[in-house]
Amino acid sequence: MSVRRVMGIETEYGISVPGEPTANPMVLSGRVVTAYALQQGMRAARAGWDYEDEAPLRDARGFDLARGSADPSQLTDEDDPTLANVVLTNGARLYVDHAHPEYSSPEVTSPRAAVTWDRAGELVMRDAVALLSGPGEPGVNLYKNNTDGKGASYGTHENYLMSRQTPFSDIVKHLIPFFVTRPVICGSGRVGIGMESKKPGFQLAQRPDFFEVEVGLETTLKRPIINTRDEPHAVTDRYRRLHVIVGDANHCDVANLLKMGTTSLVLGLIEAGAVTQDLTIEKPVATMQAISHDPSLQTKVRLADGRQMTAVQVLWCYHEMAEVWLQRLYGSDVDEDTAEVMRRWSDALTKLERDPMECTRELDWVAKLATMERYRARDGLDWSDPKLRAIDIQWSDVRADRGLFNRMLAGGRVEQLIDPAAVTQAVKLPPEDTRAYFRGMCLARFPREVAAASWDSIIFDVAGESSLQRVPMLEPERGTRAHVGELLDSSHSAQELLRALAQAAE
Repeated sequence: MSVRRVMGIETEYGISVPGEPTANPMVLSGRVVTAYALQQGMRAARAGWDYEDEAPLRDARGFDLARGSADPSQLTDEDDPTLANVVLTNGARLYVDHAHPEYSSPEVTSPRAAVTWDRAGELVMRDAVALLSGPGEPGVNLYKNNTDGKGASYGTHENYLMSRQTPFSDIVKHLIPFFVTRPVICGSGRVGIGMESKKPGFQLAQRPDFFEVEVGLETTLKRPIINTRDEPHAVTDRYRRLHVIVGDANHCDVANLLKMGTTSLVLGLIEAGAVTQDLTIEKPVATMQAISHDPSLQTKVRLADGRQMTAVQVLWCYHEMAEVWLQRLYGSDVDEDTAEVMRRWSDALTKLERDPMECTRELDWVAKLATMERYRARDGLDWSDPKLRAIDIQWSDVRADRGLFNRMLAGGRVEQLIDPAAVTQAVKLPPEDTRAYFRGMCLARFPREVAAASWDSIIFDVAGESSLQRVPMLEPERGTRAHVGELLDSSHSAQELLRALAQAAE
């Protein structure tokens, strides 16, 4: 075990039309997805999503929520009313979710790859904005953030594939303290305290104020720290997909890498039974909010055993357990991805203990706070000034010339881990070491024959066949370039590909 596992990031983007605050967000989001799909030559109204294996009401605690008791937002297995739901050639899904355009990255196997294809999503959304900003168009703005500052929140969800054999109770017990304290590293920063930002101030993360319970199935109401949706999109008796809804949308490469990498390591500890410290926290929801509200990082976390420590100290405990575990497994021969995450994790915690402002090049909330303090000093602004909220929104604007973060990135003021050329390439091409390769390449090579797709299937509509042909893809680490690259290269039509697949299965 290491930091490497199948993982991915889903990001709902904030959306607005300048000068039209009452514009219908679902219609707008549909326009965003459709405009991009048509520009790419995709049949946006036809080649859609295969919902056959979706099970959004299955709970990891061992039951299915009755459909009549579910909130409509939980019924993600229903057809999109905007018909804006497409699969991209890089293996990602672009669609409308809860009145927001969402980019769900393809499956990858490392934190660096997760950052790469997440940033590719930013370029997809930037292109969509440009397409809707031409002559005669009112224009649409998109924001990679998690709240509009007026009481609405939308998600950035992480997904990690893990062993089905791991007791879910262990996941809950050991992940809650980690998720409660993790915002000191991967929070995106926010102006305003409370769901509607009524209390002046600055906090570490955008999501904590919107959480109410420790464990639950919901994602848009009574939000839980641990989401229990049991929908693996893979072989059910082998895999569990941990659906994480507690995180922020990150712009900084380092923060995003640490978010994915440290979480993967903690999951590895839990799977291996290597969590040697009980870090159970009293009142986790209230504690997570208190931590987020304190940029000084001095808030004390009260553990169930009576100990008190800061969030940074709790994260040091997880780091130390990971270090011991990895040393026992690999000695000094740990893989490069894991070594990078451990090194950057230690570096970030050291700097945060010494002076958080040392992390302005690596962590979102620190970079944003430093920027806000410059505006405050220059213009004499109090935290209650609406100008600061406007600056907060502008920070996450996806446009290269308008987004404050994008301008900082272009100016070399934040650390960039991923080569921009690799990000541009990831807009079109899928990762090569998961089933996303097969999905993306089929869309690229046989777009007219792909009727629908999902994470674990592709449906072909081939001329001359009496019925649709469904190709299951339940193993996320099959369908890779190594596995099907030759077969794809030698197939000159979808029909040839299907025949070759049938022969290979015999």
